[in-house]
Amino acid sequence: MSGDWVGAIDCDMHPRVPNIAALRAHMSEYWSDTVELRGIEGFDTIAYPANAPLTVRPDWREGKPRPDEHAAGYAKAMLDPHKFGLAICNCLYAVQIIRDEYMAAAFATAVNAWVKTEWLDKDARLRASIVVPAQNPELAVEEIERWAPDSRFVQILFLVGGEQPLGQSRFWPIYRAAEKHGLTIGIHAGSNYLHAVTGSGWPSYYLEDYAAQSLAFHTQLGSLISEGVFVKFPKLKAVLIESGVTWIAPYLWRLTKFWRGVRNEVPWIDRSPLEFVRDHIRLTIQPFDAPAAGVEISRLMDLMQSDEMLLFASDFPHWQFDGDAMLPAGIDASLRKKILIDNPLAAYPRLGGRHAT
Repeated sequence: MSGDWVGAIDCDMHPRVPNIAALRAHMSEYWSDTVELRGIEGFDTIAYPANAPLTVRPDWREGKPRPDEHAAGYAKAMLDPHKFGLAICNCLYAVQIIRDEYMAAAFATAVNAWVKTEWLDKDARLRASIVVPAQNPELAVEEIERWAPDSRFVQILFLVGGEQPLGQSRFWPIYRAAEKHGLTIGIHAGSNYLHAVTGSGWPSYYLEDYAAQSLAFHTQLGSLISEGVFVKFPKLKAVLIESGVTWIAPYLWRLTKFWRGVRNEVPWIDRSPLEFVRDHIRLTIQPFDAPAAGVEISRLMDLMQSDEMLLFASDFPHWQFDGDAMLPAGIDASLRKKILIDNPLAAYPRLGGRHAT
């Protein structure tokens, strides 16, 4: 029923850049000419094959433009019928695979300008993540400073699969800028595919690739905690987007047990990994990779000793559930409200207008 979602905050939906021309319109003359002279047709990864079942629902693959290519399409498919209050645009255009870091910065700027112009300016219910050229943290900070004055940008977007763990100090200027502007760090499933997505080499099938993404989230979560990111930046929050939810409790048991044995190696970690996660880490609820019953969420909340960690997300146009069942059945009303509204507002300070830049 549409009333079940009134006021919900969709923390993960994906605008799709329709073609290179859409980005060239937001590039400097130099970079637009470069794209033309080099014959660049665009950048894509295999993380979300264009017509794969997990990438886009079958009835949204047809027609031009597709619903994920313009704000009115998303409004018609999701915002209007379900009466969501807000939605965060996470554009997965493959800036991260560009080896020239200055070209990556130019494309990041173009993507952010396209999202602003074609999405944020077209629907007041939309918010967005800043796409950054993580290849060069200095350029990434410049991109953050460019868009931070626009309060509709609420997050800084990374892919979970990269060349280095995200806790390492080379990324700290980005986190410093995030904390300064009240921006959340978003780490989304996906990879630049410069390295295999598993620790044992390249898989053969998309099924293996997608399932293995959770292991990359293990790495990034362990890195953020072990390198002391949340000690250095105590106000920072990070959202693990499209990571699944069932992996985190057993991984934290393992990490915490080993931390107790080698804590002299990381003396700055002055409390257990579980405590850091409860204070600083959130997860989007799609895909919900457990039996579709509310009791499973209750068990997870008990294991994590928190009911504040899960955030609602439609994952539009990625579709991994039947009909409109975007939340598992059987969740009680109070937990449902926290997942749909209260937890997102707490995870993203700029959603509630509580942070002035």
